[in-house]
Amino acid sequence: MQGELRIIPVRGIGEIRPGDDLATLILAALTRADIQLENDDILVVTQKIVSKAEGRIAKLDDVEPSAFAQTIADQGRKDAHHQEVVLRESRRIVKMDKGVLITETHHGLICANAGVDESNVAGGRIVTLLPADPDRSAAQLRAALHAQTSVEAAVIISDTFGRPWREGQVNIAIGVAGIDPLTDYDGIDDPYGYRMQASIIAIGDELASAAELVMGKIDNVPVAIVRGFDYTPVESSAQRLIRNPAMDLFR
Repeated sequence: MQGELRIIPVRGIGEIRPGDDLATLILAALTRADIQLENDDILVVTQKIVSKAEGRIAKLDDVEPSAFAQTIADQGRKDAHHQEVVLRESRRIVKMDKGVLITETHHGLICANAGVDESNVAGGRIVTLLPADPDRSAAQLRAALHAQTSVEAAVIISDTFGRPWREGQVNIAIGVAGIDPLTDYDGIDDPYGYRMQASIIAIGDELASAAELVMGKIDNVPVAIVRGFDYTPVESSAQRLIRNPAMDLFR
């Protein structure tokens, strides 16, 4: 049974550049705020600063649009260079209409524009791409934090996704380390004696969304700590959140 949760924004991290040491910058920001990282904390980190630190950045003016990218751009009055980057980051197009692309990324994520993002990026015609391997990014950050503090904390890499049939966007987990992003209640009796058979809760996504409440979209708070959530530290992967195509009724 879960108890009270606390969600702590980590402010003052500053602009991230390729090659920056995220663990060192995060811990420095925590020190300035007089916050100690504790065992079993869950650090939720936005994809944007991970991508910047890893150099997952594209300059649109350096991209040569294909004929297909130009056609898509003309139909939706979009930038052909941007559309070309989206196509390169996609394994397949799920839906395309009036210049809007819903694609499946090379990670297996289904989202708008393959996660290619122009927001919160300084310097004009520059976009960020999703980390090449978000689980690896989370694991490396977790290991670096442990090396500097000896604290056993979990890490979630989050990104903002839209949802079919629902207005608005939420943060979801695209990479995890030290925590299982799913909790399976299959075979467990509820308080009334009903044996649950298909109740799998995406706690990775729920934690990412909860953390976003203190991050905001324009507040320059790319990291938050979720404290008080009871979980068992395990090696896992955010790939567990991607539904098997054989079980997906909407493919």
